[in-house]
Amino acid sequence: MPSIKTLLAQAAQALSATSGSPALDAEVLLYTVLGKNRTYLRTWCDNTPNPAQQERFQWLCQQRLQGQPIAYLIGEREFWSRDFIVTPDVLIPRPDTERLVELSLELIPSDRSATILDLGTGSGIIAIILATERPNAHVTATDLNPKALAIARQNAERHHLTNISFYRSDWFGQLPPQRFQLIGSNPPYIDPQDPHLQQGDVRFEPDSALIAADHGLRDIDSIAKTAKNWLVADGHLLIEHGYDQETAVQAIFKGYGYREVQTYRDLSGQARVTGARA
Repeated sequence: MPSIKTLLAQAAQALSATSGSPALDAEVLLYTVLGKNRTYLRTWCDNTPNPAQQERFQWLCQQRLQGQPIAYLIGEREFWSRDFIVTPDVLIPRPDTERLVELSLELIPSDRSATILDLGTGSGIIAIILATERPNAHVTATDLNPKALAIARQNAERHHLTNISFYRSDWFGQLPPQRFQLIGSNPPYIDPQDPHLQQGDVRFEPDSALIAADHGLRDIDSIAKTAKNWLVADGHLLIEHGYDQETAVQAIFKGYGYREVQTYRDLSGQARVTGARA
């Protein structure tokens, strides 16, 4: 029976055909199967996993070889230094979205109460980070997909939050009347014809959370059109979007009468979030 060291070497060689990080992928899959961490793999590299563990590891490697995202294979993903449950019913959290979280935190003081709305919450990462970092705020999170909402609720329970509420809603459609200091969203914004939809992890992610009509702008337009009716005076709207949508999204915001429209860039220098005041 092969040792941990041998299993990792064999898997990394096989995964190099399709993965940009084959050694890391192999390690993540193996320590997940073993219920350990990366340190264990190095410390006990000569240990031999039992047959059931080896069989499970080989199956996961085959799935990864076919392109299945690591996050879906292990059932979780780290975001903002916290672990979140993810399944194929929700998007895989990406570093790009940290910019939306950072901007939201800048707008909501930590020492006072506030009301925040996260539209299209998916796995709940934005709402949960905001509820965690701003315990005096109350966060409302919506999603139309009941399976996504179930994952978001599980993640909120995992992080022991009591200042967050979930609603199944088509954007604002099924929300009880109220006003928010901040409305944020990472909506679908990819053009249906975008070739990137046939590459990488997005091939396995839910189309409903990725794709929007009108060159990826329909949902952004719908949110911006209605959000002013749900914001307090001078409240803020923040929307994540594609790197090439800055001009179009700013035009949408200005067309609906928002003030102080500004686009913010992510860590790679790409336009990523547009914000404004009601």
